[in-house]
Amino acid sequence: MADPTLVNGQITDRVTNSGEKEMSEEKNLTSNIVQQPEEPGEKNTRRTFLAIAGVAGLGYAAAMAYPIYRYLASPEEAAMNATAVTEVTLKDAQKLPAGSVLMFKFGSSPAMLIHHTDPAREWISMTAVCTHLGCTVQYEPQADRIHCACHGGVYNPYTGANVSGPPPKPLKLFKVAVNEADVKVSRA
Repeated sequence: MADPTLVNGQITDRVTNSGEKEMSEEKNLTSNIVQQPEEPGEKNTRRTFLAIAGVAGLGYAAAMAYPIYRYLASPEEAAMNATAVTEVTLKDAQKLPAGSVLMFKFGSSPAMLIHHTDPAREWISMTAVCTHLGCTVQYEPQADRIHCACHGGVYNPYTGANVSGPPPKPLKLFKVAVNEADVKVSRA
């Protein structure tokens, strides 16, 4: 077996006793490392991918942040909306038959106008939001009560007072002015 020889800084092949050529384990290191130039499209493709991934990440973060912002801003916004509306005019509400109710929006909250059969307390208006957990309440003329179906709360239909169940406070009453053309409901 022949020893490898060094020619021009490179290790040459060895020749064995049988005359076969054996490749040396150590080759010219510079000939094994071949740098292939990057194609221009590859670099742009990576940059484009990273840009798209960054934009998608920002979009996802914004999509997650918006509901959180709306949740945190809701109480302040609701308070501002509640005080912004002071009066609502209900056209043709004076034609409402006795013993019935008209549900309407007072600002951003539901409210009700009840036309009672009792002439002394004929027109009553109040909020229609249960003071327990904020469910919408319903007037039940046959039982002469306002009922919250969520947790069984009961209110007086003339005063809005909480009669039974879990509601901690009464419903808020509104002032009612009945004209020939409409009914005006305003904050008390």
